[in-house]
Order: sequence, then C-alpha cells, then structure tokens
Amino acid sequence: MRLPHTLLGEGDLLDLKELQKKDKIFCEERGWDKFPPSLVLIHLYEELSEVGEYILYKDGYKKSGMGNDRNADYENLKREFGQILSLLMQLANSFGIDLESAFLSEFEIMQKRFGKREWKEYMGNIV
Repeated sequence: MRLPHTLLGEGDLLDLKELQKKDKIFCEERGWDKFPPSLVLIHLYEELSEVGEYILYKDGYKKSGMGNDRNADYENLKREFGQILSLLMQLANSFGIDLESAFLSEFEIMQKRFGKREWKEYMGNIV
C-alpha cells in the first residue's frame, strides 16, 4: 500500500511497512520502545476515547457548555487518528508484528468470511 507524503521529499511514497519502520526508529531514538506494551495499550485506549468524544459531540449526545468543555474539532480529530496509528505501530513493533502483512492476511480471511451480497442484504435489513 503506497501513500504519497512529503516526509521523505516531494513526490515520494510511503507504504505501511515504511511507516511502521519509521515509527520504530522514532520510538527507539527517544527510548519509547522501553515502555511495556500494557502502557502503550492504555495510551492507545486514551486516544481512541478522544475519537469517541468527538463522535459524541458530532452526534449531539454531548453539548458544549453543559458540563463539557470541548466541541467536535475536526482538525484535532485528524491528529487523534495519527496518534492512534503511531501507538498501534508502537504496540505491534513491541511484539514484532508487521501490520501490513497482518492486515493483508486478515483481509483475505474477511473476504472469504463475509460475502458481499449476503452482507449487503443483511445490512439493508438492519439499517
């Protein structure tokens, strides 16, 4: 999976393997690779909950000024997803898991397990 990005220079591409490797080096240079997976996981939960908070505001469940001090901020939401991806890569790296290979393997299983037609029909009946 190739992604255009300017981290490497104009027009260069990053794939998930390269991103994970870059994140591994970034963490090693700061000693973050020494954090136990349990702490990385808790931090990942924290960032996921911030995405959940955005969704609660966006869907109107939470309102600003009613005991809550934040609004749904789309720019911040994008940062949260970036943090989630970084923490997921850090967690995978702590177990020596290649996320790209893991995703592709699981995606193949999902394609066989969840047929297009059956699930489209099923979803049409519940949504």
